Amino acid sequence: MTTAMNRRIVLASRPHGEPRPENFRLEEVPVPQPGPGQVLLRTRWLSLDPYMRGRMSDAKSYATPVEIGAPITAETVGEVVASNHPDHAVGDLLTAFAGWQEYFVTDAKGSRKVDPAAPPSTALGVLGMPGMTAYTGLLNIGRPKFGETVVVAAAAGPVGSLVGQIAKIHGARAVGIAGGPEKCRYLTEELGFDAAIDHRGTDLPGALAAACPKGIDVYFENVGGAVFAAVLPLLNPFARIPVCGLVSAYNATEVPPGPDRLPGLMRAVLTNRLHIQGFIVWDFAEQADTFRKEVAGWIQDGRVRYREDVVEGLENAPEAFIGLLKGRNFGKLVVRVS
Repeated sequence: MTTAMNRRIVLASRPHGEPRPENFRLEEVPVPQPGPGQVLLRTRWLSLDPYMRGRMSDAKSYATPVEIGAPITAETVGEVVASNHPDHAVGDLLTAFAGWQEYFVTDAKGSRKVDPAAPPSTALGVLGMPGMTAYTGLLNIGRPKFGETVVVAAAAGPVGSLVGQIAKIHGARAVGIAGGPEKCRYLTEELGFDAAIDHRGTDLPGALAAACPKGIDVYFENVGGAVFAAVLPLLNPFARIPVCGLVSAYNATEVPPGPDRLPGLMRAVLTNRLHIQGFIVWDFAEQADTFRKEVAGWIQDGRVRYREDVVEGLENAPEAFIGLLKGRNFGKLVVRVS
């Protein structure tokens, strides 16, 4: 009798700087079997997100790092193919943190059934963790008011694109910063942003200042680096800055060159009474049901649109992830596993 095998991608070594193909290893192990109160999931969709770069490092962080030889951490949508759980039948679709692998056994604690009214992949994007990150970070920390200017970095990604659209729903101006003219056109022509700035252009500070003649009231930080340097002089008194990510520094191996910028930043925080708050999406876990209900309604009535960048095959996840950290994706990056 042939043993069914589970393909998985594990962390072969910790990256130093940019992840490389040799940091990952594709291997096969026997498919696990569910015990009492468990289900066996076959992964259909796998989410790729920038936070995974931090999990590949053993530096102190808010989450436990991936161990060498273990599957890369990731949220998935999986189909129940065997069940010993009273609440989950074969054929159900569940979210789970199954990682980069084809099969996963779980007791389903922390999982949720995927809404059959929406495409399953949206449970990993606009109706999943990235969407909830945008929703909770903007509304709890950014708190946009009618007529204010909201700027968001990485604006064509799954978090940034929803931040801008929610800002518009709340009556604010939405200005997005993205990489390349195609992404900028998408923001203004398809998502309704008031302006979009190409951070690869020759004069990011000048272009951003022109797009924000009344300054910036809310800056949703996903990037850091040169983008934040362009934003800082334009922040209005009492501006709010939800800090969601700092993708420009995720592959850094040393302190950026140049003068110490901390005194200038702290002076701006003091004189403009800036509110800067880092957050993790699960800080607002109690808002998950409200988020899904409200955003699903906005999608249904056409006020929110989304885009996915689909990669075919688990074996292509490492290359796609490496590209994600370089801004090659266009929309929410997901892998169709099966």
